[in-house]
Amino acid sequence: MESNIPAKRVADSEVEQVQAIMPNHLNGAGRVFGGQLAAWIDVVGGIVARRHSNRNVTTAAIDNLQFKEAVYANSTVVLHGKITYVGRTSMEVRVDSFVESLSGERKLVNTAYLVEVALDDQGNPTAVPGLILENFQDRAEWEAGEKRRELRHQRHREAF
Repeated sequence: MESNIPAKRVADSEVEQVQAIMPNHLNGAGRVFGGQLAAWIDVVGGIVARRHSNRNVTTAAIDNLQFKEAVYANSTVVLHGKITYVGRTSMEVRVDSFVESLSGERKLVNTAYLVEVALDDQGNPTAVPGLILENFQDRAEWEAGEKRRELRHQRHREAF
């Protein structure tokens, strides 16, 4: 990473987005369409990465979309995104999706990790700020991010 780019804290780029589930968000079975949730996850991930890098970004990968809870019409979905790991030009972003009841109780729907790449004015990858790890959770996410990065590289090498 370039030393002239000041590092940022995880909290500097965190994003929370809230969606009310309407009939146009549903699939034929009356549950939220997975592609709609994936689109919202991609938007949140991109905004987190833009805030961290102060650059336009492109999504290079989305890991793991497993739906743990059903989401129905008139539900509230809360998406929370944060930076977990940075490389030279790429950033890993965690987006947790929750369904929220009227009481405010949240149930996890999905956790996705996205790889976002910062782009310069010509659309080429460019350096991103480092990440300041302020607590145990930040450090644990960083260490897990290193492992996920190596797994992604291994899958790429093996064309998997």
